[in-house]
Amino acid sequence: MSHHYSGPEWGFPLGDARLDLTDLYAFPKPGDTGKSILVMNVHPSVGENPPGPTITEPFAPMALYELKVDTDGDAVADIAYRVCFSSSEGGAQRATLRRVEGLQAAGTGDGGQIIVEGARVSTSSEAWVTNAGDYRFFAGWRSDPFFFDRRGALDNFQFTGDDFFADIDVCSIVLEVPNSALGPKPVGLWHRTLVRAEGARGGWVQAERGARPAQLFLVLGLSETERGAYLTGEPKDDVRFLAAFAHALEHTGGYAPQEAMRVAGTMLPEILFYDPARAASFPENGRALTDDAVDAFLAILTNGKITGDKVGPHKDLLVEFPYLGPPHRVNR
Repeated sequence: MSHHYSGPEWGFPLGDARLDLTDLYAFPKPGDTGKSILVMNVHPSVGENPPGPTITEPFAPMALYELKVDTDGDAVADIAYRVCFSSSEGGAQRATLRRVEGLQAAGTGDGGQIIVEGARVSTSSEAWVTNAGDYRFFAGWRSDPFFFDRRGALDNFQFTGDDFFADIDVCSIVLEVPNSALGPKPVGLWHRTLVRAEGARGGWVQAERGARPAQLFLVLGLSETERGAYLTGEPKDDVRFLAAFAHALEHTGGYAPQEAMRVAGTMLPEILFYDPARAASFPENGRALTDDAVDAFLAILTNGKITGDKVGPHKDLLVEFPYLGPPHRVNR
């Protein structure tokens, strides 16, 4: 769900940091109203359980990284962008980007029209960018644009403005796409990671999915079975978690039951709504790299009692593609 760490006890999905979703962003390309920038961030460079640096290989070669696009508002994908990676053995990883539409987009698979093939994955401060017609593609280590006083959150929301993510890196998949490739109307977006099903020929199993930042706090309140069902589920089925979300909001924000249900309904299904014709501003439309999504979530979670964590956007963002700053640790 667009966060950092989602496995048991602050671990990673299936114990693999490369499968962990951190954040999803969508915003119009600066200076070009005909294109959009879509950012899928995964694999934080530091873990909590176990503590310390994570694996140096950016992306899991046996996994699938997928961006889903709902064009008609039914919480079912009509378009999907799929990225797979080679092994890093013998040199840098290479990436292949595919696009699929219709019933295939709503399903699970690794097929589709190839948009980019053999793109080099960046592991240093230099950003390797691949151009392919109306598309641009980047994949590799970057500075994590997420900003949040995480220690303050764990200390009963006693925020001091200490940005836990100021020097942490993340693995980014950045797409520049023509708006025409997203459809003629506003869309709903989410991303997910998948791995091969054990013992199932050619099958895939969803390891995690997400869209909206910080909803981890509510999902952690679910039972272990519910949490697993949420992470491996589909947005179209999120209504089954409405009561549990509402209960968590009653507890954390002191909402009355009816109001808690209403607010929970604004958070589910977990989709990032995006209209390319409008400026990005979370939570109303997409999410820019400088949007203070944590502050917006805190106001909802606490029913307006807490409206900020005293942390602001990072200063290392770029004005051009891929927009995220260079990684703090180069030569990983």
